[in-house]
Amino acid sequence: MEPKPDYVVDIFFLLHWAVALGVTIRVIMRRTSVGVALAWLTLIFFLPLAGAIIYIIFGEVSVGRARTRRALNLIQPYKQVINDRRQRFNLDWSRQSEAARLLSRHAYNTVNIPTLPGNDLELLDNCQDILRRMIQDIQQATHHVHMEFYIWHLGGIADEVMAAVIEARHRGAHCRILLDSIGSHDFLKSELCAKARKAGVEITEALPVRWLRNFYRRQDLRLHRKIVVIDGETAYTGSLNLVDSRYFKTKSGVGQWVDSMVRVRGPVVEALAVVFLADWGIETGMSIERIEDEGGLHELPEVGDSFVQVVPSGPGFFDQSSYQSILTAIYLAKKELVLTTPYFVPDEAVQIALVSAVKRGVKVTLIMPQKVDSKLVHHASRAYFEELLEGGVAIALFKAGLLHSKTVTVDGEIGLIGSVNLDQRSLWLNQEVTLFVYDREFALRLRTVQQSYIDNAEMVHLAEWKKRRFHQRLLENALRLTGPLL
Repeated sequence: MEPKPDYVVDIFFLLHWAVALGVTIRVIMRRTSVGVALAWLTLIFFLPLAGAIIYIIFGEVSVGRARTRRALNLIQPYKQVINDRRQRFNLDWSRQSEAARLLSRHAYNTVNIPTLPGNDLELLDNCQDILRRMIQDIQQATHHVHMEFYIWHLGGIADEVMAAVIEARHRGAHCRILLDSIGSHDFLKSELCAKARKAGVEITEALPVRWLRNFYRRQDLRLHRKIVVIDGETAYTGSLNLVDSRYFKTKSGVGQWVDSMVRVRGPVVEALAVVFLADWGIETGMSIERIEDEGGLHELPEVGDSFVQVVPSGPGFFDQSSYQSILTAIYLAKKELVLTTPYFVPDEAVQIALVSAVKRGVKVTLIMPQKVDSKLVHHASRAYFEELLEGGVAIALFKAGLLHSKTVTVDGEIGLIGSVNLDQRSLWLNQEVTLFVYDREFALRLRTVQQSYIDNAEMVHLAEWKKRRFHQRLLENALRLTGPLL
């Protein structure tokens, strides 16, 4: 094979440097965090042309102009809808901790969604039980069934959920399902999806991937929320995708996925309903007048004792809300902080916050699965262990499956549960939702579930961890550099 002429090599060399310098200026002017910017610059300069193309496709947070316009037209009116609910209640914070009051205030000033009192929460931590409970509620639906998920996966009880939705539609209920384009790709192409649509179930693909739009809309920003709202009276949220764990990723070698969800009744259902309706309107272009007319929003009475706040997050509209609120929760802890996450690729601020909590005298425990379905994340996450262990953070690796539950408990007084992982993708890029629960009884129930994870985990010990072979540590530390990009 003849070598390429020198002038071809020179042209390629000049083109690479011209593009690299142009994209470098663009990276610098975006004013992202130093770690993220340096990670991208490394990729841009060491992968000729390809690095720049990857940055253009995945490096900037843009969801498209049309979608941004729809969101701006809808988000503020919906925030106002929720704030109008706030006027109905006088919250008595005298029974709550100072940390709860401060966290609630911070979250409100970030997303303009208030804490609402009078809620009843049922914590569910078994996949099949969650799906069966959901089916029971759907079977009682008379007005609407609204659902949004990252993944809807065929098989087992998940198919029975869809059967219940189709029956609800036959009874005359409006049934709307919003599914992420990538996470639910297989389901959206399935016969069951076609059958549901034929029956009148409205199924919309969220953030659809259109490769020709790569240069002005980022394709890996995903809808990661898990929300179900039935008749505007009952809601579910948490970490479980619409999957039966016995049939989901059975060949990945990580065991069954372990999740948790909350079944909610009371005024906070209105806030979850608004998040769904705003997402639906943004994706479909449905007018706010029609959404309000058909969405089933109505005032709900107090039915319990829990103070609950809905905290959505996502680029462009609720920027950094999860990130800032979780950091605040960590810094407010005084006695004990327990966190569960399947994917742990933090930035420096989260690392410092966890170690700082230990130095304040807080007992900090991080619970993660021993095995995850991403080799890159598995190795990258372990690059952070040594510093955390040296800082006094206890790390428990769950052995009985892939622990997918995303929870935080603070001093046995505050409980956080939702869809947010402790990785930079979840905290900065994906559309997520978390319930902040200011209720000691619920926090203790959640802490009990967390303890069951610890009881089925292997604790990581610093002395043993330091004995890892050089090549393993080198791989972990190298992949750590890609953390902002994972």
